[in-house]
Amino acid sequence: MTGTGASAATAVTIERLANGGDGVGRLADGRAVFVPRSAAGDVLQLGQVRRYARYARARIAMVVQSGPGRVEPACPHYTADDCGGCQLQHLEPRVQLDAKRAMVAEALSRIGRLEVEVPPVIAAAENWGYRTRVSLALAPGRRHAGFHPLDQPTRVFPLQHCRIAAPALMALWEGLRTQLHLLPPDAIQLLLRLDHEGTCHVVVRARGDKPWSRPAALRERLQAAGVVATIWWHPEAGAARVVAGDTEAFPATVFEQVHPAMGDRVREFALAGLGPVAGAHVWDLYAGIGETTDRLAAAGATVESVELDRRAVDVSERRSRLGVALPEVSQRPAPSGVLRHSGKVEDLLTQLRAPAAVIANPPRAGLAPEVIAALLGRRPGRLAYVSCDPATLARDLSRLCAAPGEASPAGPGYRLVGIQPFDLFPQTAHVETVAILEAR
Repeated sequence: MTGTGASAATAVTIERLANGGDGVGRLADGRAVFVPRSAAGDVLQLGQVRRYARYARARIAMVVQSGPGRVEPACPHYTADDCGGCQLQHLEPRVQLDAKRAMVAEALSRIGRLEVEVPPVIAAAENWGYRTRVSLALAPGRRHAGFHPLDQPTRVFPLQHCRIAAPALMALWEGLRTQLHLLPPDAIQLLLRLDHEGTCHVVVRARGDKPWSRPAALRERLQAAGVVATIWWHPEAGAARVVAGDTEAFPATVFEQVHPAMGDRVREFALAGLGPVAGAHVWDLYAGIGETTDRLAAAGATVESVELDRRAVDVSERRSRLGVALPEVSQRPAPSGVLRHSGKVEDLLTQLRAPAAVIANPPRAGLAPEVIAALLGRRPGRLAYVSCDPATLARDLSRLCAAPGEASPAGPGYRLVGIQPFDLFPQTAHVETVAILEAR
């Protein structure tokens, strides 16, 4: 960092929003400056300017002129506590969608070197009360719990109500936030979860592994407040386990989309992009609890799925009533047409039967190089790639869609034949995108 300043000498105009939601303007010296909570078209006086070699970061000292689409945030925490959980509450929904579309297009062009027309983002039916998973940090001494202020990961402000969380979770929080003294002394985080069956869970993450003596008392207090929840304890060196409530409960730590209705729309689009799969062999990579695997099997495909989380695989087996997965990955699919594997995708792909189509939904880090190499080598005819990060999606598409002369020695690459962003996370800068690829 080359220096700081209390404010910019002149007003700065915000040109666009970058991936992550910060507005981008130019300082007098030509450096790009990134400004949270700004809008394209804003004219701003800046404060807390931090100058680095090639760019700067700043906060808004005063809005001289508002850009189109700026609104008053609906959640008091957004401004009063500088909550870092949302990034775009100060923008109208229409402007949020336009910004997310631009983020995807810019990443594909700049990182992926792909000139493609990105269609409008498919909007969510509800922009509030959608989130079925909320992580809360605990302040020292369990005084309160809440979120971190923007760019202040060591601070925690006390949460009253989160506007994007599902109403059932906020009812749970209303009963829980006055009972934090019943948590173990080494608790550091709370995970509130509403599962697909409508059951509430509280997962208490602890720094150590000293047994927790009062989980039953916490559950009883919640019941007295009219809230039923399964209580989990997750010690630092162990797995989460139920300590009060239904011991056969859905594992609260397995991955599910935090916006289930929009997650279903994403899945439908990705499956449609594969085309007819009856009689075809399909890979479902990063399969989670197996909803996509089940849909593929119902459409007549044989399926091999891969998921790292063993608990998620167990859930998928129970949900589809297909019994225990076969342990040997070299075996052909069971008579049910589905073979589920637990492990890292990059470790297992070379042992799977060659696919006609693939659907992949990797974490934010995207596809490992070994996975891309395997896809180029096996060359399934169609590939649906579901991504929660435009930058890693663009990076991976640039490798998968390399021209024949540029592709890996394994073979020619793919053509990008479809792209569609979805607003799974209203009020935030996150966007889910599905890319459909076809072998050259």
